[in-house]
Amino acid sequence: MTQPATTASETRSAMSAPSARRRWLGKAARWSVGGLALAGGGVPLSVLAGAQKEEHLADSVRTALSAAVQTSAPPVPVFSDRKSEMEYQNWLNVMKRRLGARMIDDFTRHEFLQTVWYESARAGLDVSLVLGLIQVESNFRKFAISAVGARGLMQVMPFWARVIGDGDASTLFHQQTNLRFGCVILRYYLQRENGNLFYALGRYNGSRGQAKYPNAVMAAQRNWAL
Repeated sequence: MTQPATTASETRSAMSAPSARRRWLGKAARWSVGGLALAGGGVPLSVLAGAQKEEHLADSVRTALSAAVQTSAPPVPVFSDRKSEMEYQNWLNVMKRRLGARMIDDFTRHEFLQTVWYESARAGLDVSLVLGLIQVESNFRKFAISAVGARGLMQVMPFWARVIGDGDASTLFHQQTNLRFGCVILRYYLQRENGNLFYALGRYNGSRGQAKYPNAVMAAQRNWAL
């Protein structure tokens, strides 16, 4: 599907008011869904983009998750030594090349990789795992929406915005917010499953115990490992 052209002035105008911003984001999301690529074997990626299931959360868990998704700090990596910084720069350069076909614009690619690295590290997750999950869930489409309403790069279900966020599900199309929620949720599921990645991924997808989704993510993870 060819996306309608949107000028910079139209975008700024659309984003100026909250209600208009939500309409603009919804329109962008519909464009993105129409352009979802196919995964290996010709299976639409939206087939693997599942739905986290809303569960009762203890007040202490809800409070902890709510605090964890707050996005006050910009996603700027900070390094304790020169070696760590050089390793990050090497990773960034390699990932930019690998991601080139999916994100052509260099600035967009750099911003995305910096943010996903930051949020993965913050949540204590392997960044290659998070990139593999994004590949399977949305194929790196910022405005993707699944058939059941999961949103953005990490296909976060809207109920999470109500349960641990500010209630505005449209913010799940914001890159850092989506990555923050997705990483925090995956970390929570890993804790729920006592570190069992297979079950945690299944829970993230709403298909706990089934092999298709965890296997797809772990296979995609290999594309993003150094």
